[in-house]
Amino acid sequence: MKQQDVLIIGGGAAGFFAAINMAELNPDLSITILEKAKEGLQKVKISGGGRCNVTHAEFIPAELTQNYPRGEKELLGPFHQFMTGDTISWFEKRGVELKIEDDGRMFPVSNTSQTIIDCFLKEAQARQVNVQYSQNVTAIAVQNNSEGFLVSTKDEIYKADKLLIATGSSVKFWKLLEGLGHTVVPPVPSLFTFDIQDERILDIPGVVAPDVSVSVVGTDLYSEGPLLITHVGMSAPAILKLSAFGALELAKRNYNFKIEINFIKQSFNDCLNILKECKQQLAKKTVYKAAQLDLPKRLWRKLVLAAGILEADRWADLNKQQLEDLSNQLTSAIFQVTGKSTFKDEFVTAGGINLKEINFKTFESRLHKNLYFAGEVLNIDAVTGGFNFQNAWTGAFIVAKSI
Repeated sequence: MKQQDVLIIGGGAAGFFAAINMAELNPDLSITILEKAKEGLQKVKISGGGRCNVTHAEFIPAELTQNYPRGEKELLGPFHQFMTGDTISWFEKRGVELKIEDDGRMFPVSNTSQTIIDCFLKEAQARQVNVQYSQNVTAIAVQNNSEGFLVSTKDEIYKADKLLIATGSSVKFWKLLEGLGHTVVPPVPSLFTFDIQDERILDIPGVVAPDVSVSVVGTDLYSEGPLLITHVGMSAPAILKLSAFGALELAKRNYNFKIEINFIKQSFNDCLNILKECKQQLAKKTVYKAAQLDLPKRLWRKLVLAAGILEADRWADLNKQQLEDLSNQLTSAIFQVTGKSTFKDEFVTAGGINLKEINFKTFESRLHKNLYFAGEVLNIDAVTGGFNFQNAWTGAFIVAKSI
């Protein structure tokens, strides 16, 4: 049996970050990470298309929490302890400079996630953190009178005074945690694209409408941002935000629902007035070829045809009904969603340990002393853009400080 002061199950972002900070704050601690895969930090490696979207340039805790459909209330206190600015300076102190992109996402200047992985591995080694790979945990037992924990893998039994669970969204592992009395909120996908078969978006994959508003018909779910037309439907922030905040509702509807899109974020009447001006000023031009309102040409043409306007029709030829139909297509187009497609590599789920069972001052279990949680194992998830990692860094740092 191997005795450790601290045992961390999960060699991902939260696990490594906690171990490094713990070892730095108390070099006398013996710390072991158990990782079931042959190598750790797999999600770090593939995130942000292999560049690692480390965090997001949002520096006000209350604003930052608004990017978490589950966890918004609970993370407010923790973000006052450790958030974006702290993340940036933590990496800078270790020679990893981050940069801010136009949309607020932050990446290493090197543009490769390997920089983050190398930093973690170097720091862990320098601080004598023991990392054990190919260690699949099969059982966890709490010893009497909170005398620590016994953790079994197929090769070894570990005894630890303190235990951190940082296993991410592992349904298998959640079963072990239920055995300890914790409640698991069942997982549903949280970040996904919408499958849509519709003549208006057929044959134009890759087209981006730069700023739209989207709502789910019959609900108060609403989002704004860029929208990307794909081979199977729609994606990009406007859709992904909706999928995150609507995760539970859309699962209930079995991913079959209607969305309403305002492609130009203007009212029907304002749009109609603009189209009437086009009718006067562009009288001799064909509507089909004269794209307006900053819309991509290919999308404009699809919406024009959907409004019953022919390719040869000039602006001067349009009647009142056609102008109204075009205004409708631009400001309140209804699309039927028939399913979802997930990012296989960057799969995020809503679900995990019930947040009521965690003390967010320390990220310690309210059920068992010296049992801690960090990262996606908790029922916390975020929209895309570096927010899930920020939750991991914050929780892991607070656990390290607590231990």
